Amino acid sequence: MDGSEEFGPFEAVYAHPVGQSTAARQVKTAAEFGFEGVVVRTREAEYDPGELAGRHNIDVVRGVEIDAQDPERASGAIGNHRSECVVLLVHGGTDALNRFAVEQDRVDVLTKPFDGEGDVNHVLVKEAVAHDVRIEFDLGPVLRDDGGTRVRRLRKLRKLRELIDYYDAPYVVSATPASHLRLRAPRELAAVGEQIGLGADGVREGLAEWGRLAARNRERLSESFISPGVKRGREEE
Repeated sequence: MDGSEEFGPFEAVYAHPVGQSTAARQVKTAAEFGFEGVVVRTREAEYDPGELAGRHNIDVVRGVEIDAQDPERASGAIGNHRSECVVLLVHGGTDALNRFAVEQDRVDVLTKPFDGEGDVNHVLVKEAVAHDVRIEFDLGPVLRDDGGTRVRRLRKLRKLRELIDYYDAPYVVSATPASHLRLRAPRELAAVGEQIGLGADGVREGLAEWGRLAARNRERLSESFISPGVKRGREEE
């Protein structure tokens, strides 16, 4: 990933009514833990990004995570919500939804690809590279589960790390917290990175990628943007 512009760690959170904590509480706790920014995934959450950013001195990014039963419904939801958010995510978890998400230029992040029966393979990762879709390393189950469930998730994350490395694919990292009590400081997430072979630096890159993504999309949403690398010039008076 291009790290030419420096960003600190961001976290991508769920907020009420999807999560147990309000967006305001999530942002406050993230700021206390040393995050530089927060992406709020929940479309239905009520909050003012600018007001929260000013209050806690932290970037607050409006996101929308599409959670649909099948690709057809996901496609309709993308069309409905792409224009109202800075970062658009698609919740995976089935092979069909995973494949659909990484083939869409309008999608920024495939989240939770291993939920349900979903998996990731070289074909999917190559499509993610082609369409500039980030694949999420969801550390939540590693942090919150134990026993066989945790072991299986570690195995899948190690496999994802190998594919990401091989194809130099874009990715993000998150603990996917639905409550402020499930937020973890960046250093704790870095420790998990060692267990999956991503390393502390790899985790930091994945956390910072949320910020780079938000900055890129905000530029594209500005009136001066036409296409990547091309901006509309100011007319002479």
